Amino acid sequence: MTITQEAEFCIDLHCHSTASDGALPPQELVYRASDKGVTHLALTDHDTIAGLKDAASAAQELGVSLIAGTELSCLWKSHTIHIVGLDFDASDNNLNVALERQNDNRWRRARTIAEKLAKLRIEDMVEKATQKAGGDVPGRPHFARVLVDEGAVKDSAQAFKRYLGAGKAGDVKGFWPELPEVVRWITEAGGIAVLAHPRKYRLTATKLRALVGDFRQAGGRGIEVSTSGQSSGDLGFLAELCRRENLLASQGSDFHFPGAPWCELGSIMKMPDGLEPVWHHFRQPVGVPAPV
Repeated sequence: MTITQEAEFCIDLHCHSTASDGALPPQELVYRASDKGVTHLALTDHDTIAGLKDAASAAQELGVSLIAGTELSCLWKSHTIHIVGLDFDASDNNLNVALERQNDNRWRRARTIAEKLAKLRIEDMVEKATQKAGGDVPGRPHFARVLVDEGAVKDSAQAFKRYLGAGKAGDVKGFWPELPEVVRWITEAGGIAVLAHPRKYRLTATKLRALVGDFRQAGGRGIEVSTSGQSSGDLGFLAELCRRENLLASQGSDFHFPGAPWCELGSIMKMPDGLEPVWHHFRQPVGVPAPV
């Protein structure tokens, strides 16, 4: 159940539409978010803001507050890391040029994934995956759906286990810029850089602390303390890390598709007390306590 820092709000700052690797078009995603009680939503598609215009139209219709967002891929010590950008100027020219470069990187990555899976002898794999992505750049979930359709695996879970998951042939890295550059893109566009789902990188506690330290030194301002797929132990560890590094706390479902209750829109564990929410620092702050 979602219990946000301010009980009158339901804030979800991490989700995906068909503009990247999500299953719902931006408008439908906003409709679903509204149905789930979300009052403030950031659409954070991978390395693009292509869905923001359609999402904004639906949000205005429904009275949902939409925050500009994206999730950018980068490298830190050879690890692929994701940085969520929030509340930036979506018209910033330098950011849009950087996003075009990221888009080119994603196409190169998609073609490389297909090359890595050539032994499966599936014809036109990139084209088929692109169709699954609605004409946009395909990601690993779209390749997984192609593998299912072609009978190479029984379901997407098996596709990741055999071919696309961490350390497998289709887990292609190395096409991304370094972490400080990506943080700079966000901050120079007036946004807030947030380290996405820190426990999903499978780093040791020592390495994760080093990552957070480097992220903060680069100008990063927040970390996702509460997101999908976390244990209560993860939540506590990240809350303490957030306090220790004096970072802002963010939260998000990381929603990709319906039917997965563990990552449903608005379904976020309550963040521990004593953290400073990132949404208090938006250009139009949300729920800032009145001065006493």
